[in-house]
Amino acid sequence: MNDTLQLPSVAPLLASLAPSIRGWLGGYLLEVFGRSGSRRTTEEYGRLIIRFLADVPDLQAITPVAVQRFVHAQGTTASRPPSPSTIRVRLAAVRGFLGYLVRMGTLSVNPADPVRAPGNRQGAVRGLSGPEIRALLDAMPATPWGMRDRAITIVMVLTGLRRTEVLGMRAGELSRNGRVYYSVRVKGGHDRRRELPAPAFDAIQRAQAAAGRRLDDMAADEPLFPISAHGYYANLRRYAARAGLEAVTPHVLRHSAAKLRREAGASIEDVQALLGHRSLATTATYLRRLEGEGDPGWAPVAAMLGLAS
Repeated sequence: MNDTLQLPSVAPLLASLAPSIRGWLGGYLLEVFGRSGSRRTTEEYGRLIIRFLADVPDLQAITPVAVQRFVHAQGTTASRPPSPSTIRVRLAAVRGFLGYLVRMGTLSVNPADPVRAPGNRQGAVRGLSGPEIRALLDAMPATPWGMRDRAITIVMVLTGLRRTEVLGMRAGELSRNGRVYYSVRVKGGHDRRRELPAPAFDAIQRAQAAAGRRLDDMAADEPLFPISAHGYYANLRRYAARAGLEAVTPHVLRHSAAKLRREAGASIEDVQALLGHRSLATTATYLRRLEGEGDPGWAPVAAMLGLAS
């Protein structure tokens, strides 16, 4: 693996691959990280591709049937078929790697191209209300780790950033010039520099003080929030249970950011900028799923039927 990208959960598995394949996979994972900015995504892709390659004697021998078999295979512990989302992730990882080999001239065609992913059924989108967010924050203890988790939650709700984007923030990515700005690599590999809301910055400073640190004394590459994505999620579930809330996930906090902005009068364009969507249509669809569709035409029909209240 290239020394410029450290992936602890993947590096030991690479030893099982032939040196040439190891080099190709290392190059592809560097590309994935450069595009996504997420070590978590890069590691997940790496683990999936290594599992796929374990049954591949030769890159030239890969067939669409082999790809189809892998993406639909049951897991090592599950007795049920994989979910559609699992199939889509597996196929995206393998197709991306094989496409990389085509671009590099190792393969002439991508064997994964004929394989089709299941349809992407849109699930419910849920956002918390203002009182629910306050209850969640009140459930967090005034301890160093509670203050840290409180700061993470406030940053997510006020900025709309994803969990990995917030947990990946470093001290040097905050800049002050009258206002405070944060710089972050977001999904798709794009860099954003945007104003950090004052309450979020205050929460970060209080969290650092509770941990015995000063933001100004931290090294530029020092994480603002020293906790893993899994650790924060586990804590969030406990806080939500304490607050009497159900099904609260980090992504629900992103939904909440959009919901609360709209309730405060923000336009769709404002919410698009908050969430970092490149397409206004994406934001409109997102909000429609979050808010539900209005039906202004029912009242005249009900009146015609004598059903008007």
